[in-house]
Amino acid sequence: MLRKGSELLKGDREVLLDLNYAGEVQTTDSYGSLQNGCFIPPRYLSASACDEDADGNDNDCIDIHFNTRSTQPNPQLGNYFRDGRTKIDFVLVWEVRSRTKRRGKGKVRSDLTGAEGEAVPTEENSRSERRKAQLAQWREKFVQNLQSAGLLMEKEETANEKKTIHFLKLSAPWDVMVYYAEELCLRAPLQAQPNLNLNTSARVLSRLCIPNVMTESVPNRPLDYYTCAFRKSKINRFLGCDNHETYFTNTQRHRVVYEIIAGTVYGKRKRAEVGVDRLVNEGAYTAAFPLHEGPFQLPKYEIRPDELNQRQVLHYYWARWCKWYKYQPLDHIREYFGEKIALYFAWLGFYTAWLLPAAVVGTLVFVSGVMSMGTNTPAKEICNSGGSYRMCPLCNTCKAWNMSEICTIAKLGYLFDHPGTVLFSVFMSFWAVTFLEYWKRKMSTLAHHWDCMDFHEEEERPRPEFAAMAPSMEQNPVTGVKEPYFPEKTRLSRMFTGSMVIIMMLCVVMIFLVTVVMCRGIISVMMFHTGSPVLRTEAGTIANISSSIVNLGLILLMGRVYTALAEQLTKWEMHRTQTQYDNAFIFKVFIFQFVNFYSSPFYVAFFKGRFVGYPTNYGTLFGMRNEDCGPGGCLIELAQQLFIIMVGKQLINNIQEFIIPKVKAWRQKRSLAKVLRGKTSHEPQRWEEDYQLVECEGLFEEYLEMVLQFGFITIFVAAFPLAPLFALLNNWVEIRLDAHKFVCEYRRPVAERAQNIGVWFNILEALSHLSVIANAFLIAFTSDFLPRLLYQYKFDNDLSGYVNFTLAYAPLNYTEYPMCRYKAFRDNNGNYTLFYWELLAVRLGFIIAFEHAVFFVLRAIDWIVPDVPESLELKMKRERYLAKQALAENQEALLVSRGRGATPGACSPASDTSFGNMS
Repeated sequence: MLRKGSELLKGDREVLLDLNYAGEVQTTDSYGSLQNGCFIPPRYLSASACDEDADGNDNDCIDIHFNTRSTQPNPQLGNYFRDGRTKIDFVLVWEVRSRTKRRGKGKVRSDLTGAEGEAVPTEENSRSERRKAQLAQWREKFVQNLQSAGLLMEKEETANEKKTIHFLKLSAPWDVMVYYAEELCLRAPLQAQPNLNLNTSARVLSRLCIPNVMTESVPNRPLDYYTCAFRKSKINRFLGCDNHETYFTNTQRHRVVYEIIAGTVYGKRKRAEVGVDRLVNEGAYTAAFPLHEGPFQLPKYEIRPDELNQRQVLHYYWARWCKWYKYQPLDHIREYFGEKIALYFAWLGFYTAWLLPAAVVGTLVFVSGVMSMGTNTPAKEICNSGGSYRMCPLCNTCKAWNMSEICTIAKLGYLFDHPGTVLFSVFMSFWAVTFLEYWKRKMSTLAHHWDCMDFHEEEERPRPEFAAMAPSMEQNPVTGVKEPYFPEKTRLSRMFTGSMVIIMMLCVVMIFLVTVVMCRGIISVMMFHTGSPVLRTEAGTIANISSSIVNLGLILLMGRVYTALAEQLTKWEMHRTQTQYDNAFIFKVFIFQFVNFYSSPFYVAFFKGRFVGYPTNYGTLFGMRNEDCGPGGCLIELAQQLFIIMVGKQLINNIQEFIIPKVKAWRQKRSLAKVLRGKTSHEPQRWEEDYQLVECEGLFEEYLEMVLQFGFITIFVAAFPLAPLFALLNNWVEIRLDAHKFVCEYRRPVAERAQNIGVWFNILEALSHLSVIANAFLIAFTSDFLPRLLYQYKFDNDLSGYVNFTLAYAPLNYTEYPMCRYKAFRDNNGNYTLFYWELLAVRLGFIIAFEHAVFFVLRAIDWIVPDVPESLELKMKRERYLAKQALAENQEALLVSRGRGATPGACSPASDTSFGNMS
């Protein structure tokens, strides 16, 4: 049935590059011969078997199956053509509304009818019809070129009186798979080896002979192999090459098919009318996706674990809530979803595991603060002061108050500002940098284990949107092929304009911040004027909590608005490849979300209370006195803000992730159910069930949520030691939510190769370094740790008299409340005391010492802990040796060709792709 592979595929490549290919012309509904339910491309049939007439219509020898469900029993169940043997690797879907229904729906005026009574289409209908004809022509040309590439096809239809849903099933035969295995430099298995135990905690518990409740035996774990680049001439040296049905995994098959359909021409190349992605964007297809491996629910009858399909294994052993404490089956995730998604879950699991010690230490620090509250001498002095400390009014219309009224707040403030929290912030600074160093080590191990150690993204094709909007065509200096081109100078000018828009949006965030600050001040004044002793005492707390809730609402609202704006700006900038587009989009959104989420905590931590002034010389903003820290200090207010913003955001996000996919899936199922109405006696096919699922939205939102959380638990951890605990609890939920979405609610995404987590790692590194600086300033300028330490060194080790020492008297010319007190190191004239300058020197010295110590330890860890473990280096050497032995016969020819300056057919590591059943 097939020609020789080399002759066949040489012609295929010529067809894919030739826009004027005028092969066999079929109608839209007929894509070749359907024999026994399996499509055979027409160029594989003899010329005498089937000819086309002058009108381009197929003769009766073409058997077109419009009935979507065959009454013949399938020889084999699963994702197969109707013959039960040909695997379905990809599905293309498009919908066509019933023409008779459309005509019956519209009312035609009498003056728009012709002599024969036929409706004359209006200009709008004419445009719509031309558009539909254009899309149908694109689909026809696209399918013809897919036929020429050697793909097998079979068509299904589901229809009612309103519309018809077409499903085109694609399959790659053995010759096509072998050709592209070499073309894409897939990895071929040479020798099996024992599966590695990649869980450090499992190895530690095993050495200590402690039972490990987190481990679980997951069936059908993919084998691990030594591998090398695939060569068709050496295929007999690779394991499993004699079994054509199982040699390639289903994930590898749909990746190869996607490579074909993503580069296939459907129109004119000079217009960059190439690839299925652009066809989906243009509306020619409504969806294009690989199929899931059957249902995720377990069958009702009893079945052995090793008989479960991959999707059932992932659902039963990973996506269920009762598995929250189990290790993730990363090899199974990688085999089913590809390396990019597997690396996300590996990073999320690794990050969650590292949160456990941070959460334990943070909880112990908080508990120690609770237990030692009674030993806090300054709080005791405040509670026992009675009317000794008469404080100056907190606002222009407020009255003087006694410090003893804030006894409770002073005690609670100790929970967030005691020596333990200072030590914990130092611990978290070391934790952040150490976590990233060990993640690099883990990432290298996984990259080699999954055969993408030397993977670099191949020369990317232009994005469909870029190809559609680019004004001209230029030759690609790498491939030599003409591609859509956009002038770099114009792009830079657009990026500059976009940066101005970003700055304007950041200014809007600052305006909202000022609004929240003023709102907090107004609420405080209102609480004071109520006359209630309770509301007066808790005025600052009530104002802070209420304004934080308002701030959270503004943050979430502005986040949605700016994400949409950033998407439009990034599209307008016309980035050529998807990687460039993603990086530009991530940078814009992260910069905005960083300011959006962290501006309020930064204000409370580093600016609030710094510009208050003193009686007779108060600083003002828009006529209102500048905010001062509350009676319990700024750290307790910072803790309140962090709790509301961080925990509130996590709760809202989890609710959205739980509800929104279900709502989208319900709407999709409802739409398809109308077409399937009246066919309830037939069980839905796999492609119909998958079409009802939600399209996978990628990993951007997942990474962004976790990266923002990482910033909360590292930058401001000194004020909120329970932040790692809340992050840990959230991540346990997040892993199962994401797992359930990918396994049960999303269409199966195309498996993508990846070596690491990309630009997100650079963002995490920047946040970890920023956290060191922020914690140093937080301890030095916001916490009372250094003032107390200096007071203990100079005056009293028990902090007796510390409260009185920190309170200054109002200047003599302040006549409203003479001799009232306020918190500052000033003399009676409002000038700073000597102790203030000594304290400033200590603070600056602490910052310098703290930063140098942490960054020195960071460099030491970087030097001591290699990015690639020694055992992995040994394994890599063994793999290179086996690869050299397997390809030994080619070595002489390879050296000769290198001497000539070219290596025909040689594979670059840039196109390294996974192969076989490797884990």
